[in-house]
Amino acid sequence: MKIAIFGASGGTGLLLTNHCLAAGHEVTALLRSPEAFPLRDRTNVIYGNACDGHAVLQTVAGSDVVLSALGARTWNKEDVLENAVPHIVTAMRQTGVRRIIALGFAGALPNSLDKQPFLHRWIVQRFVYNTFLKWPVASQMSQYATLSASGLDWTMVMPPKLNNLPGRGRYRIDSDALPRNGNRISREDVAAFMMQQIDDPQWIGKGVYITW
Repeated sequence: MKIAIFGASGGTGLLLTNHCLAAGHEVTALLRSPEAFPLRDRTNVIYGNACDGHAVLQTVAGSDVVLSALGARTWNKEDVLENAVPHIVTAMRQTGVRRIIALGFAGALPNSLDKQPFLHRWIVQRFVYNTFLKWPVASQMSQYATLSASGLDWTMVMPPKLNNLPGRGRYRIDSDALPRNGNRISREDVAAFMMQQIDDPQWIGKGVYITW
């Protein structure tokens, strides 16, 4: 299968790319600095960035599936998802590619913490989502809105805090809200789950929460 990957050089994107290559898929990755990408010799590299519609179109063309691990790299207002995701959606419509699995964040929807204990929910909403994670959360909300209105076969995978621990190979998933007391998961497990969605229609047209 031919897979286009955005955000392939990031922490989760690199694991996602490696999973796809290990499974025998042909990967095309859009990279701003391909010389620093450790898997460049095994991927089809498109030089550019995801805020450039032409580079995005080149990356998507000829693919069967799109995977996106794009996201803000700081707590500042970066607008990466606000700019890039519409370009990806447009390119997919132009080329007839239907399936996209995107990395999101558990705070992308207002009901994300409904299953958490009250005190935890209050602290996170008041002192985290509304302060230093204000802009990353706003970007994820924008991504969700763009995908849900796209008419594509989309899935947005929404973990809480990511870490770099080895994957456990087991996790909890929920379509309504982040599972109770779920506050972290490894990038390895998220990447593995995202790749599994390529052939699984269960979460098409939905956001899905995932945590340990």
